[in-house]
Amino acid sequence: MKPLSLLIEILIILGVTIKTLEAEKRTERQKERNVTTQVSVNQTQQLLSHILERRKLSKVISKRENLLDKKKNLHKIRIKGIQNKDLLKRSKNHLKTHEKKNFTDEGDQLFNMGTKILQQSKSQKQKAEAYLLFAKAADMGNLKAMEKMADALLFGNFGTQNITAAIQLYESLAKEGSYKAQNALGFLSSYGIGMEYDQAKALIYYTFGSAGGSMMSQMILGYRYLSGINVLQNCEVALNHYKKVADYIADKLEKSEGIPVEKVRLTERPENLSSNSEILDWDIYQYYKFLAERGDVQIQVSLGQLHLIGRKGLDQDYYMYLEGNAAAPQNNATAFKYFSMAANKGNAIGLHGLGLLYFYGKGVAVNYSEALKYFQKAAEKGWPNAQFQLGFMYYSGSGVWKDYKIAFKYFYLASQSGQPLAIYYLAEMYATGTGVLRSCRTAVELYKGVCELGHWAEKFLTAYFAYKDGDIDSSLIQYALLAEMGYEVAQSNSAFILESKKAKILEKEKMYPMALLLWNRAAIQGNAFARVKIGDYHYYGYGTKKDYQTAATHYGIAADKYHSAQAMFNLAYMYEHGLGIAKDIHLARRLYDMAAQTSPDAHIPVFFALMKLETVHMLRDILLFNFTMRWKWMKLDNILGPYWDLFMIGLIVAVLIFLLRNRR
Repeated sequence: MKPLSLLIEILIILGVTIKTLEAEKRTERQKERNVTTQVSVNQTQQLLSHILERRKLSKVISKRENLLDKKKNLHKIRIKGIQNKDLLKRSKNHLKTHEKKNFTDEGDQLFNMGTKILQQSKSQKQKAEAYLLFAKAADMGNLKAMEKMADALLFGNFGTQNITAAIQLYESLAKEGSYKAQNALGFLSSYGIGMEYDQAKALIYYTFGSAGGSMMSQMILGYRYLSGINVLQNCEVALNHYKKVADYIADKLEKSEGIPVEKVRLTERPENLSSNSEILDWDIYQYYKFLAERGDVQIQVSLGQLHLIGRKGLDQDYYMYLEGNAAAPQNNATAFKYFSMAANKGNAIGLHGLGLLYFYGKGVAVNYSEALKYFQKAAEKGWPNAQFQLGFMYYSGSGVWKDYKIAFKYFYLASQSGQPLAIYYLAEMYATGTGVLRSCRTAVELYKGVCELGHWAEKFLTAYFAYKDGDIDSSLIQYALLAEMGYEVAQSNSAFILESKKAKILEKEKMYPMALLLWNRAAIQGNAFARVKIGDYHYYGYGTKKDYQTAATHYGIAADKYHSAQAMFNLAYMYEHGLGIAKDIHLARRLYDMAAQTSPDAHIPVFFALMKLETVHMLRDILLFNFTMRWKWMKLDNILGPYWDLFMIGLIVAVLIFLLRNRR
């Protein structure tokens, strides 16, 4: 036992040491972040308070100016008459307009400078500089800068999260018709963050936001009408909202402005988060680069795309001739040359590229026949973009006869690989009944998938990194906004953070009920883990009353529909003990076995569960046997008297003697 106890002590010490070192590293990283942003953040907060005070006083000052103007005008009328007064008034208005224009222009310049710095920023210090410029522009009355500042305060973009100050700024902006402010206030009301929890008020804010042009409000309303959240479920209304957003996204995608963002699930095991994250390990990158230099075409394309959009932690590094950009001006001849080289090697991207050149007439004359030929060759190799282009040609009748059935076929093939424009056109066909039987529900689901490719999905990255850095409140509020927009992953992540009770922006008693609500929304969208979680909440009474029957119902759905090993195990336990359902040992055994067959991780828990079940069952049989035998003896005592055992022994001896005599 001594070596075992020593090993356990060493492991405990090692674990504590590792955690201590990790905590020290996190603290050092946070100190560095605070040092780089402290000065700028303080300056920004001072400017923000100045902005809010200035906006409060502006109405009072304007009233005083109006009174003074009236008095001066009366005085001038008396002295110089109406003609001189009109001349002075026109001069004064001209000066005011000129000053206001200069003031507005300067605010616009500061906002544009801040935006440029923010887009190119690679450190917290640069971000803080950008927000300092936004604060100055906001002080000059620039509404876009004020919206940026309010967002920064809400999400903690430049170091310090201040929801109270954000709400003050949003309320001020909402009075001036800012649709972004309307959307933000609706979101905060829907969760009760910094404001009273009020779903009716949230719906009003979202309605005003969507009317003003907020794509996020449109998407939130689409999700609410699709799911029947605080409104009557209405597929057609949901379709109307989602279509507006999908049209906007499709336009961006056609201009190559939309970049899909990978979504990390916090419910994954911690060791898997690094592999699922957006950061490409530097050693792996060097290996990929080595393979690319050796002539691996697919690796070359992959690295080219990563540098093109600046993902996986790589710097944005353009080198693409077809579309053109600041680093490599658009050059049709060069594009044709490289696409031809790739096409000659049978590369699908090269074939597709040549098809685009002929389709749009870039560097060559428009030739739909040639475009069709190259698209078909690339599509045969499974390239989804080429499949989409073929579908579009048949859908629009570009160089071929319109054929919606063939168009549907190619759109469907491309959509299976996640081609966003193919999904959009499928939605259009289902929404209008073009080439297929009209289906509102299918159209809405497809439009929803396109809408979730919007630029707002970038918050998945900032929310994840905030979580990794220990900024739980900032992470939660970003995931919560995405959850409100209908993202299932964000709903799961928000619920996961809430049930950890590490967040401070909500009261603890509200966390479990809100987490249960979010798990429920994620489960409705097909998340098996969320379905099991709902069962757990009803089983233990988290955020709701204990209800074994409801828990068993949800475990049953997760087991039957999603083949969840955890749900099978939990349901088996409930059958074993008769919790909320009729006790059934045989069914419990069967479910335990099914859980072990479904997931290798369930083998050990199932082994111990079955051992316990069999042991308990055997002990119960033994005890039942002893009880039955004792009951029988007690019954004989009552019939034959207390000495019936002696009588029985005598009778047995007599029988034996009789048998022996007969045998002789």
